[in-house]
Amino acid sequence: MLKKVLTTTAVTALMAGAAHAEYTLHVIHINDLHSRLEPITKYDNTCSAEDNDAGECFGGVARVATMINQLRSELDGENVIVLDAGDQYQGSLMYTTYKGDAEIEFMNKIGFDAMAVGNHEFDDGDEGLLKLLDGAEFPVVSGNIDVSQSNILAGKLNDHLVLEVGGEKIGIVSALAVDTPETSSPSDAVIFSDEIENLQHDVDTLTDEGVTKIIALNHVGAKKDLAIAEGVSGLDAVVGGHSHTLFSNTEEAPYTYPTMVGDVPVVQAYAYSKYVGHLVLTFDDEGNVTAATGDTILLDASVAEDEEIKARVAELAGPIEELKAKVVAEAAADIDGSRETCRSVECPMGTLVADAMLDRVKDQGIEIAIQNGGGVRASIPAGQVTMGDVLTVLPFQNTLSTFHVSGATMVEALENGVSQMADGAGRFPQVAGMSFTVDPAAEEGARISDVMVGGAPIEMDKMYGVVSNNYVRNGGDGYKMFLSAENAYDFGPDLADVLAEYMIENAPYEPYTDGRITVK
Repeated sequence: MLKKVLTTTAVTALMAGAAHAEYTLHVIHINDLHSRLEPITKYDNTCSAEDNDAGECFGGVARVATMINQLRSELDGENVIVLDAGDQYQGSLMYTTYKGDAEIEFMNKIGFDAMAVGNHEFDDGDEGLLKLLDGAEFPVVSGNIDVSQSNILAGKLNDHLVLEVGGEKIGIVSALAVDTPETSSPSDAVIFSDEIENLQHDVDTLTDEGVTKIIALNHVGAKKDLAIAEGVSGLDAVVGGHSHTLFSNTEEAPYTYPTMVGDVPVVQAYAYSKYVGHLVLTFDDEGNVTAATGDTILLDASVAEDEEIKARVAELAGPIEELKAKVVAEAAADIDGSRETCRSVECPMGTLVADAMLDRVKDQGIEIAIQNGGGVRASIPAGQVTMGDVLTVLPFQNTLSTFHVSGATMVEALENGVSQMADGAGRFPQVAGMSFTVDPAAEEGARISDVMVGGAPIEMDKMYGVVSNNYVRNGGDGYKMFLSAENAYDFGPDLADVLAEYMIENAPYEPYTDGRITVK
């Protein structure tokens, strides 16, 4: 969430000439919960019950509920709305198991006032969004997607809406990232159009209806939100999601909370149930924002878990243990994913994971897959393969990341990947769609040679589509050259699910290596 305390001078300037009648609105918000209903570790994956009892965990929907209810209690009698900027779906075995039912149940229990559609609400097609629209006991909104041609969604989704709060009308407009067809699975009947153009249309519509206080509840990412705050006239605040960005005044963060674009405050609250945002807006009697304050609130162990919700989460978690025992594929032979091999040479498990990653996104113009060997944590024995086996291999709840980099950057990445082979470092690159030779004894910067992509020599100036996991794309294991990648999208499906589905499609899976990595 985004919050920035205005300086005294700025507040004075904003309030100059304002009428005496003021209206204060408290906007409590979350975004990108991504099915993290159970508490999470500092690395954002599911935390064990033992670690949670030891006070080492964050978030979880029971803490979200506690904080929202605490704020409501503290603000009793004041004007409060609770918003979600999208992506409740996808990201843990809770979603894999219940396909949105659990997330909807808890959102209803907490009592949101409005939610934006996130791209991952389409991960199970239009039917997945339909479940949310039918199950939510609050309005769901998105203004730049036309669902009128959909047999199941038509008439069910709000373009914009108006909330009555303390005798005032609060307009809510919304936009969803236009690249959602590439990052999720809406049908062709769902038509996307320009975010700014559609937001301006909806703001104008509300303004013509006499609504003077209008908030954009978006799922487009922080950079786009800042552009929207600048480019859409008539907005009073932007509450966002999608980029998992922390806006904070109390922690190191890319943006202060709120970040002001002119007179428009923009906020976001990271992701994964770790924070709740609290934006305080003061309006004059003409609907102009005269002050914007607040911050994101970290949900660490000092925030008690709502006992009723905690018990229900534990109940829902029970069958997930059964899921781990579910047979999902078959291995024709042992698949070696040992630390000794996957961090030093091409290994069968590394080949499998990289192949699965590339297969999942090859229709998006992606040519190369790269997986850090340290992200492969186990082997799989021959025979029946359970989901628990897959999760043992890939336990980190990493998501697929797609992006574009030059051939030169790709070679730089490979150099990083082989730079600590003698130490067995986890950065060793397992790849698909390409091949290379490494000489561990060569000087730094000269270890990599004979790089081929799709059977042709790599071109240093050419841009290549790459898929990896979100850890590597965000600079993990020394891959900092990917931080500046173009067209980066870090929030694809869970890598474990991708692997399981690939093994199902290729059962019984025959493990192999094919010489894509040559070590001199």
